[in-house]
Amino acid sequence: MVAGEASGDLLAARLLAAMRQRWPTWRAAGIGGPRMQAEGFDAWWPSDKLAVRGYVEVLRHYREIVGIRRQLRDRLLASPPRVFVGVDAPDFNLDLEGDLRAAGVKTVHFVAPAVWAWRPERIERIRRNVDHVLCIFPFEPALFHRHGIAATYVGHPLAPLIPQVPDRAVARRALGLPQYSEVIALLPGSRRAEIAHLLPRFLEAVRLMLRDRPGLSFVLPAVPALHERIVQEVVQAGLQAKVQVIRGDSHTALAACDVTLIASGTATLEAALFKRPMVIVYHMNWLSWRLHQRKRLQPWVGLPNILVEEFLVPELLQEAATPAALAEATLSWLADDTATRDRVRRLQERFADLHHTLSRDTPQLATDAIANVLA
Repeated sequence: MVAGEASGDLLAARLLAAMRQRWPTWRAAGIGGPRMQAEGFDAWWPSDKLAVRGYVEVLRHYREIVGIRRQLRDRLLASPPRVFVGVDAPDFNLDLEGDLRAAGVKTVHFVAPAVWAWRPERIERIRRNVDHVLCIFPFEPALFHRHGIAATYVGHPLAPLIPQVPDRAVARRALGLPQYSEVIALLPGSRRAEIAHLLPRFLEAVRLMLRDRPGLSFVLPAVPALHERIVQEVVQAGLQAKVQVIRGDSHTALAACDVTLIASGTATLEAALFKRPMVIVYHMNWLSWRLHQRKRLQPWVGLPNILVEEFLVPELLQEAATPAALAEATLSWLADDTATRDRVRRLQERFADLHHTLSRDTPQLATDAIANVLA
């Protein structure tokens, strides 16, 4: 198995647990993170080696990443596994899956590349390199079937883990946050490059929001590997009295908050499952952004907006992601008027419908699909 970054580690860990129940004598190895290792996974490389986003950023790490893929491919070809499961990370996994499939190894890709949103040319690579795609969104299998690619909808593995009605009071007690103040969760991403681009903007936005509403509280869940660095940046900004940095535990932060300022990515879907208003933000190297824009197929970037097919929550991207704009858009969710309350209620209803659609027994369905591939 290969899983890149924190979200892939979480998805793969739940699948590993189900696979171990079905095939208790199997061993799993490859690239993974701490959650996978807790399920008995043998991580030859840590998943954060692949946690790089953006064309320019990838180029900086290109030799190391290609070297890891070459070493992994050679090791797997020398001792072929029964099945290879690539979890997301399509730029790394698709070519590796092609080499393994050519050698007779069954290949499964978990989390379909979003060919419906951007880079549609990937569909041919998927058809050539993958035996079966495990899809986390219900509309995806039909798309792949039209191109002769076997695919199964397995639901989103995070949906059953998040309560339909999150308990804000319990989450606030767990984090030591005041019960009756307004709380904003700051999620600037899990990759070093994301945090370098977004955290300074988020902290300046915090400063601006506190000018208007000094009673606000902020919670910032940090990836454990970057916790100390993020704490230092908060201290240097002089905001340690207002911004509580916690080690991981983004789900408790999302349950506790009234609104979240959040980096575009998997975490935005988690925020939607918690039914929380949000402002989606992204900023990257300008060349990476230009190249990315040329391959977009949808008007939306954030997963919640893509899935409901409208701008249900604001997206502030690249030049638009100024601290002033971030502060204004975030505070707009906290306005005490009828229009805002109606806006929040409609968002919660749409996200509740989405939650029901995505809730399936994902580990069981995924394991059944893998068993069919092996059969």
